[in-house]
Amino acid sequence: MNTTRDQRFQAEAQALGYSFDGEIRPGGHYVPLVRDGTTIYVAGQVPRVGDELVFKGSAGAERSLAEAQKAAQVCVMRILALLQRALGSLDEVKSIARMHVYVQSAAGFNQQTEVADGASGLIARVLGPEGAHARTSVGVFQLPKGATVEIDLIAIARH
Repeated sequence: MNTTRDQRFQAEAQALGYSFDGEIRPGGHYVPLVRDGTTIYVAGQVPRVGDELVFKGSAGAERSLAEAQKAAQVCVMRILALLQRALGSLDEVKSIARMHVYVQSAAGFNQQTEVADGASGLIARVLGPEGAHARTSVGVFQLPKGATVEIDLIAIARH
C-alpha cells in the first residue's frame, strides 16, 4: 500500500458515491467523540450523509444484505471522518480496539455478522493491519430514526 490512509479514505468515499467532507453533527445532546489520553470513544453513527439518512429500514425486509453492508460502510466512513478531524490524519490511528455493530433486523434475519463484515472490510482497506479489531454484531428491533445500522467504536491514537 503506497497510498496514505487519508488517500485510501477518499478512494473509499468515492467508491461509495458519497462525500464525508461536511460537518458530522450528533443527532442529540452528546458529543461525537471523547478522547481520554490515546483512547478515543466514538459515539454511535448511523448511515447519514449530510442531513440525509441514506439507509432506513430493516435488514431482511426493506433492505437487502448488500444494502445493509453499504449502510455499515457509510457508518464507518463517518467514524473515520471524525477520527481524521480529531487527529489531523488517519495515519495517527494506532489501532481500532473494539467495534459494536447494531443492525435493525427483520424477524428471522440472522446475517448481522455479514453486515458487520462490510464495515470491518472497509476499516481494513483504509487502515491496513492496524484496523484489525474486536467486534460485536447484534440484531435489534429498531434504531434511531429508522436507521438500518448503527456503529460505535473505540480507537487508539499514536500520541
